[in-house]
Amino acid sequence: MRVLIADDHPVVRHGLKQILATDPGLELVGEAKNGNEALELARRLQWDVAVLDYSMPGKSGLDLIKEIKGEYPQRPVLVLSMHPEELHATRVLKAGGAGYVNKESASEELTAAIRKVVAGGKYVSPALAERLAFELAPGAQKPLHETLSDREYRVMWLLASGKQINQIAKEMFLSPNTVSTYRARIMKKLNLTNNAQLVHYAVKHQLVQ
Repeated sequence: MRVLIADDHPVVRHGLKQILATDPGLELVGEAKNGNEALELARRLQWDVAVLDYSMPGKSGLDLIKEIKGEYPQRPVLVLSMHPEELHATRVLKAGGAGYVNKESASEELTAAIRKVVAGGKYVSPALAERLAFELAPGAQKPLHETLSDREYRVMWLLASGKQINQIAKEMFLSPNTVSTYRARIMKKLNLTNNAQLVHYAVKHQLVQ
């Protein structure tokens, strides 16, 4: 099974390579340090599964999933993240991701997750599976943040995490004006008026730690 990995931290990529090396059935065919490079490698190399970091400069994991799945719908994309699954895993799966693995448990779970998604399955924890089932139940009320687009959600999460507009613009490769426009949309959709209310909302809904 040919694996493509993408993470902006060299130490993490080194660790992933060591984990993959423990399974003789897995072969690392390419590694990228950002979203744009990952997409370029995906188009140039032969691979069976992509393992992407959720939070990379430029294209986020969600943006990458959609682009890669648009071009290679039959190939699974697994997302690796330092953040607990309750924060982002639902959006990963809805975007087309095949599973979500926390970096803290990667050494124990990654190879098994890769094998499962390559075989056509989904890799999620029992708790996440239960949460998804609840959200899909008839009459289930969705929280307001579920109405946000993926990019709005990322801006909202970064704002609630304490990032300033200029920092977010740099991380997402956007202009500060564009980030401000996203912020205005977010505030309107969530019925909020300032960043303090946004932080309170995010904490209440367990979107930030």
